[in-house]
Amino acid sequence: MHKKLFIIKVGTTFPETAREYGDFDLWTLNGLGCDAAEAVIIDAEHGDSLPSADACSGVVVTGSHAMVTDNLPWSVEIEGWIPSLLKLDVPFLGICYGHQLLAQALGGEVGFHPKGTEAGTVDINLLPQCTDDPLFKSMPSTFHVHVTHAQTVFKLPLGAVNLAMNSFEPSHAFRMGKCAWGVQFHPEYDINIMRSYIMNEAVDLKKEGIDIHPILNSIKETPFAASILRRFHTLSSSPTPVFR
Repeated sequence: MHKKLFIIKVGTTFPETAREYGDFDLWTLNGLGCDAAEAVIIDAEHGDSLPSADACSGVVVTGSHAMVTDNLPWSVEIEGWIPSLLKLDVPFLGICYGHQLLAQALGGEVGFHPKGTEAGTVDINLLPQCTDDPLFKSMPSTFHVHVTHAQTVFKLPLGAVNLAMNSFEPSHAFRMGKCAWGVQFHPEYDINIMRSYIMNEAVDLKKEGIDIHPILNSIKETPFAASILRRFHTLSSSPTPVFR
């Protein structure tokens, strides 16, 4: 069987953002550095069927405007499917929503962050256990990432390895097993997408008492965060992955 890399699209961006920059699936595809022939996009939110685990060379679950704790039917289906991927050591990367869904699928706890929304370009700090992590090793100990999230992983699954944090978020990245990762930040965003998000979320952020102007002024490039997708593609496409 010829295996494929699957991008599981679990949401749609703001209409204004989509018109100018595309949507989650395109950003992820571009970030991975692969063309459409190398990857299959599954629009799970709108009813596309999930592939069998043994058909996958790798899986990326995108971000979403939905909330994991809503337990929407399509989300619950993905949640039930994720353990089958880990059983076969299929490389998995969950981004934001996908990060939280990976945690919940394996027994972790997800909910609304008590501090509210984290948005904009922020720094994260890698933890010592990244030294020998296949995805994060050789990365700088601190680097910039783009974020926008209201929910968080309160409790990591049993056996998870926490990989990154900052003063707002206790787990910005974690690994489960040999080759399943969740990242709370958005490696697929660039500065234009991040800026578009802040503008579209301005009303809601203001309701939280958040001034968007300092956030907009501090948006910057995140090359090390972006490299996570390319690293994941390299690992998942290698004929003899180091983690198998």
